Amino acid sequence: MTKMKIILAMVLSVDGKSTKHKLPDQSWASSEDQQHLSKLISEYELILMGGKTYETAKPHMELSEEKLRIVVTHDPEKYFNDKTSGQLEFVNGSVSQIVKDLEKRGFEKMLLLSGENLNREFFRANLIDEIYLTVEPKIFGSGNGIIAESDLNIQLELLSLDKLNESGTILLHYKVSK
Repeated sequence: MTKMKIILAMVLSVDGKSTKHKLPDQSWASSEDQQHLSKLISEYELILMGGKTYETAKPHMELSEEKLRIVVTHDPEKYFNDKTSGQLEFVNGSVSQIVKDLEKRGFEKMLLLSGENLNREFFRANLIDEIYLTVEPKIFGSGNGIIAESDLNIQLELLSLDKLNESGTILLHYKVSK
């Protein structure tokens, strides 16, 4: 069985915040970041996210038979009425087991759109292969980061750096060194 390639995509402020204060809303992200994210989403058959990310994305989400979205949540039954088998599924468990189960279903690559807690679990399990970080020229002072507090030592290799607009939005693409 081939190891699944997992790509994390996030938008951050210059001070490293993925949320403006504690609000999950990302309307502060530039249109260029939103275009980049839409392009990434269109390229992946499998997208995995956490419950808070799902709640934020739900109003904008269009289900498709060509795309499976997995939501990792402590309470999958809470979303029983939202489930659409093969398109939108809710799971609980270790990220390693979830990835193994998805590999058994034939998936070879996944886009990870999640918050700091789920990201921490993916980094701890050494499952992330690449990262797309959009850095917006904003400072919030408080909010969530890329990962919840944890003792990690992850080495990255910069693959590309692009200036997306005149305001100074930067797109960084990293490879995770294993």
